[in-house]
Amino acid sequence: MKKPLIKLILFSLAGALLGYGYYYFIGCRTGSCPLTSNPLISTLYGSVLGFVMGFDTKIFQKKLSRREE
Repeated sequence: MKKPLIKLILFSLAGALLGYGYYYFIGCRTGSCPLTSNPLISTLYGSVLGFVMGFDTKIFQKKLSRREE
């Protein structure tokens, strides 16, 4: 049970790092871009995307196949 939780945490951290990297290297300097002009928002957005991408789809597929039977 700990393995999926660790995976979600690692994906969230990787997403946060990528979000901040996007702000730092590519981000909008004028302030007109709401996601990339603020480092906090870019980092949080990347973290949320990493969290969502870290979900194991096999768990959901097993639950769906049980319902169909």
